[in-house]
Amino acid sequence: MIRTGVCLILFLLTTTMVCRAQMSGNPLFKGWYADPEAIVYDKTYWIYPTYSAPFDRQVFFDAFSSPDLVHWTKHPRILDTTAVKWARLAMWAPSVIRKDKQYFFFFGANDIQSDHETGGIGVAVASKPEGPYRDHLGKPLVDKFHHGAQPIDQFVFHDKDDKYYLIYGGWKHCNIARLNDDFTGFIPFADGTTFREITPPGYVEGPFVFI
Repeated sequence: MIRTGVCLILFLLTTTMVCRAQMSGNPLFKGWYADPEAIVYDKTYWIYPTYSAPFDRQVFFDAFSSPDLVHWTKHPRILDTTAVKWARLAMWAPSVIRKDKQYFFFFGANDIQSDHETGGIGVAVASKPEGPYRDHLGKPLVDKFHHGAQPIDQFVFHDKDDKYYLIYGGWKHCNIARLNDDFTGFIPFADGTTFREITPPGYVEGPFVFI
């Protein structure tokens, strides 16, 4: 016969051991990262962050995968400036999505400050979520300021009607545009416009949409 006090101690010890076994720790993985986007592909959790560094060293992306949100595997340099010839610095804020058995990786590059500079929002593609990714267009997908929105901080949204949208923007302006089927450009809205401003109150940058 085990006394109640002993049972309580055993219960607490067991509970503590179970909790420790299930904890991932914080931070989840080593390194200096920002702007993470998380997604689930085939029961595997993925995190795609920005590598946080001075702009001239911010020239690649790593990814991290986990089967259980506890144990993480690093996938280094899934995309870098060797694969994106027009990008030279400040690669950041990835957004990812799977379509037709391909994996698309949207990113910002070069931190452009005007329409007279090369850069903006690019898109890369791969056959596996860990890449390697290759430049999908050979040029930016969005390379101009529309409605005052700096072309950064993109998010790809797959709606219930199977349409895909790019939602993005810095400098306190947010735009939406409908992507075409192969993500090489955009389909104009019914009124003939391609980029529509949808800036909510208090917005600065970094949109994220879910339903």
